[in-house]
Amino acid sequence: MSPFTGSAARTPRWEHLRVEVSDGVATVTLARPEKLNALTFGAYADLRDLLAELSRERSVRALTLAGEGRGFCSGGDVDEIIGATLAMDTAQLLDFNRMTGQVVRAIRECPFPVIAALHGVAAGAGAVLALACDFRVADPTARFAFLFTRVGLSGGDMGAAYLLPRVVGLGHATRLLMLGDPVRATEAERIGLISELTEEGRADEAAGQLAQRLAQGPALAYAQTKALLTAELDMPLAASVELDASTQALLMNGADYAEFHAAFTEKRPPKWSGR
Repeated sequence: MSPFTGSAARTPRWEHLRVEVSDGVATVTLARPEKLNALTFGAYADLRDLLAELSRERSVRALTLAGEGRGFCSGGDVDEIIGATLAMDTAQLLDFNRMTGQVVRAIRECPFPVIAALHGVAAGAGAVLALACDFRVADPTARFAFLFTRVGLSGGDMGAAYLLPRVVGLGHATRLLMLGDPVRATEAERIGLISELTEEGRADEAAGQLAQRLAQGPALAYAQTKALLTAELDMPLAASVELDASTQALLMNGADYAEFHAAFTEKRPPKWSGR
């Protein structure tokens, strides 16, 4: 995402999210605990716009996405979204589905790592939001369920059919997206869907610690690593190697690369500037 913008001012308050930024870490909380943080049209739009805004500002070096209450996110609100979509025409439905995909693209394309802090249910769209993150830190109560076929829709929603096989393999992805069966934390860790399994009640803390570690590191190197991981998923090896070479040549001209050498020579920790 480009850092250049026109006259748009920073949004002072997000209606559907709780957002806190401190020391380069943004903590974004889905805050509808009475509805298991079910997503509304406004929540999707806020997530999309928040990620774009933070990407332009370049003040955030890591972001955690969490859910308040008993779970992470139960997916789209049955009344406010599923009920409403039954009254929409094809053009309106296409606009809505494109918007949900834009949220996933924003998570994948923002220039900082995004960490999902997971406990309880991550279902439907909530499971895909977690899947789109760079890291998934979960406690033993976490469970994933890609429920789209259970409501008569394709399991390939919001990019799930693209992302999930690349995380857990085609066989597991086929089972999870086709059947919609829940996957508990232990199995999710076994198949690679969870990055880190914590003690119960510790996922938010562990995700925050990981975010701090990332925020204190070489931000530009992390941003380029994330960009290459996404871009090279569909590239042949020759193109990937060439893109790697170009990226490394640019980073070797950067301040952080020189700072590492100076710190190594002076036997001190590097002071990363993200440049």
